[in-house]
Amino acid sequence: MKIGSKSIVLLFTFLMIACGGKQEKKEEGFSVERKKTTEKKVETNTAETVKPSERIDLTNKGVGPIKSITIDDEIDQAMVTQGEEVYNQMCLACHRVGKKFIGPAPNGILERRTPEWVMNMILVPEKMVKEDPLAKDLLIEFNGSPMANQGLTEEQARAIIEYFRTLK
Repeated sequence: MKIGSKSIVLLFTFLMIACGGKQEKKEEGFSVERKKTTEKKVETNTAETVKPSERIDLTNKGVGPIKSITIDDEIDQAMVTQGEEVYNQMCLACHRVGKKFIGPAPNGILERRTPEWVMNMILVPEKMVKEDPLAKDLLIEFNGSPMANQGLTEEQARAIIEYFRTLK
C-alpha cells in the first residue's frame, strides 16, 4: 500500500510539473497591430479637389428653358431692387450672402457660372439636378438638400440675376 501511495504522489507531482509552468496573461482592452503600408500616394487632379460650389464653369448653360440672355454693361437699379425683394422673400431661407448655408452663397456666382445656368437652376432646379453634372455635384456637396422650385417667372429670375451682379 505504501508503494501505491508513493506512486500516486509521484504521479500527481509529475502532473503538476507538466501542467504547472504555463501562465496565461489576460490583457484588458482590445488592440490591433497594423502593418505600415509602403504604397505611394497618387496625386489627384486639382479639378477633383475643388468643391463644386467653388468650381468655375463659364461655358455650361445648364438644362432648361433659358438658352441665351443678354446682359447690359450697366446695372439696372430698378431690376436690382426687384431682384433683391424676390431674393429676400423666396431665397433667403436657404441662401445667405457671404456665407454657405443650406445652399451656396450667391455672391460672386456670376464669376463662376453663366447667367443662363443660374437662371435655369432658379427656374427648373429638379431638371438641373437630374441632368446637369455640376448641379448633381452641388447636391452632393450640400448634403442632398435639393433646391426647391419656387415657381418664379423668367422676369423674376432675371431680376435676381441683376441683383446678384451687385454682390461681390
